[in-house]
This record gives sequence, structure tokens and C-alpha cells, in this order.
Amino acid sequence: MDQLVNFIIRPPRADYSPDDDLLEQEFMLKGRWFQRKDLEVVNSQGKKLQCSHYIPAVIPEGTALPCVIYCHGNSGCRADASEAAIILLPSNITVFTLDFSGSGLSEGEHVTLGWNEKEDLKAVVNYLRTDGNISCIALWGRSMGAVTSLMYGAEDPSIAGMVLDSPFSNLVDLMMELVDTYKYPLPKFTVKLAIQHMRKIVKKKASFDIMDLDTIQVAKRCFVPALFGHATEDDFILPHHSDKICEAYVGDKNIIKFDGDHNSPRPQFYFDSITIFFHNVLNPPDVPDDHYFLTPHGSLGQTGSLGYRT
Repeated sequence: MDQLVNFIIRPPRADYSPDDDLLEQEFMLKGRWFQRKDLEVVNSQGKKLQCSHYIPAVIPEGTALPCVIYCHGNSGCRADASEAAIILLPSNITVFTLDFSGSGLSEGEHVTLGWNEKEDLKAVVNYLRTDGNISCIALWGRSMGAVTSLMYGAEDPSIAGMVLDSPFSNLVDLMMELVDTYKYPLPKFTVKLAIQHMRKIVKKKASFDIMDLDTIQVAKRCFVPALFGHATEDDFILPHHSDKICEAYVGDKNIIKFDGDHNSPRPQFYFDSITIFFHNVLNPPDVPDDHYFLTPHGSLGQTGSLGYRT
């Protein structure tokens, strides 16, 4: 029982070093310089969330850039967003990422698989809209982060678009499937009784009801353009979860399947599709190449202002 409870509210916490495991504070992609700005955002519970914003080192005066917020999975952290930053920054799309409450280096004791994480995401969106030089916002979530993105997107129709990689459709259904997948020798009625008992424990410890995590119902009221992705050999969250959510989804949608499992690297064609999707929904500005150059000594030349406020 303790194992099942911890699967939900206290999975292993990612242990990483920002200096060693995130992209450098200054780095080059395709001949242009970019930088990582680390900051804290406080959520509605007063917990400090550790965040990073990847932006061009030079932004022309008066230019606002779109932003994709990357939402990590269960046991993940903001280091998981490095790939997204490398993919999107050359298209003039900034990438913001965070450790959800209870994850990584952020404050908080428990993880709630999307329920409270959507409030963390709300705090980040509010920060970007008030303090960041941002034109519009999109979301990219994986597993728990995909559920978080979907739940938040249903509440904020101004989100420009969402990439939802391997979300689960219903937490209780997922738990029943995992009992079968990992071949726990328990009769179904015993599992159902255990889940009811676990529901009470989770409510007491983490203040949320596992029965409320039903993203199919959320999908029926979400109109944000969405691109779903799921690995065909995923035996942790089976592909039919994305199929069911996508079928119920009322906004513009598309779904991409690819080889691999829940945690395997995603193929290049999937990343290409994501880049095209975000370019279409965010419409990033074209910034002339002469705004990004190197001096003969290799230092960064600037023809605009930094364009980032802390």
C-alpha cells in the first residue's frame, strides 16, 4: 500500500545540479547566443518554485517573443526541458521550465500528478504575463506534465497551443492497469478495495482526490489547439489513454504515434512536427541575423537590448 501511495504523492525526487545538469548560462545554437536565466516563482501556497527561462542573449528593442512552458513528468525536473530549448530557441521561441512543487529543487512535500501542479503552472503563466517580455504562451508537457497542461489549458483559453506527450486519461484506470502490467497477484476486488483505502490516505496527506483526475472530462471542455504524442510500446501509460483523450477533445487536435516506450528518446520527425506546430500557433517574429553576431575576439556583439526583466 505504501508503494502505491508513494507512486502518486512521493515518487523519487530528481536530484540534480543546475550548474552541471542544465544548459549553460550562455550557450550558442546555430551561430547565435542564448542564455539561461534562473529565478524563483512563488505559487498560491507560498512555495518557492525553481525555474529557468531560456532566451536569446540579444533581443531587438521593442520585440516580444512567444514562450513555451515545458512541464516535466513524474520524478522529472526542469533539466528535462533542455531538449525543448535546443529545438525551439532557433525559431525565436523562448522556453520556460520549472520544478513543480514537490519535485526537483522546488519546495513542497507531495506530488499530485497534475492536480496541484496546474496551480504551479498558473503561477508561472501569471509571472510571464506580468514580468516577462512575452507575446503569447504555449505549453509542452510530458506524462504528468501533459496532464497538468491539459487541466490548465481547459481553464485558460488564451493559451496558444499545447503539446501533450503520453498523458493518462484517468488515474484510477491507470492504477488498475499497472496492477495487471506488473502482475501483482491480487484479485480485482482486492485492488478496488485497496484503491479506496489509498484514496483516503492520499486525501489526508496531499489534499486531493484521486477520483478527480479524469482528463477525458477535461478534454470535453478544452478548445486550445493540441498535438498529442504517444509511444506505441509504452507499457506504463498505454497508448489508448491518448487515444481516448484525443477522441473526447473538442479543440483542434492531431495525434502522432512513434516507436519507443514511456521514457525512450523521441524521434526527430516528432520534434519536427512539434516545431511546425508551435510555429503555427505562436507565429514567432523573424529577427534579422545581424542582431546576432560574434566580435573578432569571440565575445558577444549586441545591436539590441537584452529585453529580459527579472
